[in-house]
Amino acid sequence: MNYTGVREVEVVVVGAGQAGLAAAFHLRRVGYEPDRDFVVLDHSPRPGGAWQFRWPTLTYDKVHGMHALPGMELTGADPRRPSSEVIGGYFDDYERTFGLRVHRPVSVTAVREEGGLSAWKKPVVARAGSVGALTESVGALEGGRRLLVETSEGDYAARALINATGTWDRPFWPRIPGQEVFGGRQLHSAQYRGPEAFRAARVVVVGGGTSAVQQLLEIAPVAAATTWVTRRPPVFREGPFGEEQGRAAVALVEERVRQGLPPRSVVSVTGLPMTEAIRRGRESGVLERLPLFERLTPTGAVWGDGRTVEADVILYATGFRPALDHLAPLRLREPGGGIRMEGTRTLRDARVHLVGYGPSASTIGANRAGRAAAVSIRGMLTEDSQPAYGETELAGSLAS
Repeated sequence: MNYTGVREVEVVVVGAGQAGLAAAFHLRRVGYEPDRDFVVLDHSPRPGGAWQFRWPTLTYDKVHGMHALPGMELTGADPRRPSSEVIGGYFDDYERTFGLRVHRPVSVTAVREEGGLSAWKKPVVARAGSVGALTESVGALEGGRRLLVETSEGDYAARALINATGTWDRPFWPRIPGQEVFGGRQLHSAQYRGPEAFRAARVVVVGGGTSAVQQLLEIAPVAAATTWVTRRPPVFREGPFGEEQGRAAVALVEERVRQGLPPRSVVSVTGLPMTEAIRRGRESGVLERLPLFERLTPTGAVWGDGRTVEADVILYATGFRPALDHLAPLRLREPGGGIRMEGTRTLRDARVHLVGYGPSASTIGANRAGRAAAVSIRGMLTEDSQPAYGETELAGSLAS
């Protein structure tokens, strides 16, 4: 649907993946109605969040750490079905069960102040060790301007915004000398659709995360040769990953967010879980890792010590970055490139909450962040005395 003029709502939720649906569920729980008090906007063509774009050979039994959405378990799934179908269907059922009325496909192009500088912000003296002046969110909502959310279906004026856009739309491509002269194919793991496209090819896989390992293990049996390269030696995690380990991992991510730095990836703080498939891959030599090459040539890769590898394909499984470009007009970023937060609330604008970002970038973390954001916003907009949920609610969000 398209709207003329500007439609006023209490809250706009941007994104309908795990974090966005969890936030919408909890907004209903605290008394808000979809399409009356809040709207959920999703640019994807169908339910499923980023899961709908996963490669078909990633079956549900290979998925690690998928937690159910709040209020409805995922039961009876065939482990042999593609995870995109299983989780896409589950998200679809969830939206219908709770009447979340997600608008799609809708692109959010920008979020900015409605009409000018908001009463929610004031300049403050720079803190010791910081660069430049900071801004802090202050004051009551009364008299404050709304956020103007510009979208492909019309504009919304919201008193608060929950951003749950994840990372899928921003695949990270490293800059490596010689990329422009390499004569083979270069693609990102987001474009991977299965191993058949690599049959009889010499493949170099770049990256040390879960997707790199999963895709390499699929490609190796059909490829002519595979080479695995990473910037840092991978860390394989043996044994259970409990609440204590989860709290420690979250603390590392939170510290970077507090410093105004971009958050690190989950694997960088948790390590790769040692599965039976990974164990076999290490024993067979498929997961024998080399450091990142120095440059590409027309026919392959070259290392600083003179080593060369001939290659037909370079597959960059190098992760993603948060999709936050639409928030740029609000100037939420710190000089270090990240966004400082207290719980889910951004420090530069109390109306804006980020869920599925930083310490809540896991399925269980996204669930908890969705609840924290909904409760905090409800308290803010109604001037309730109940405290907003903060870092303690997110501690352990990776413990699974």
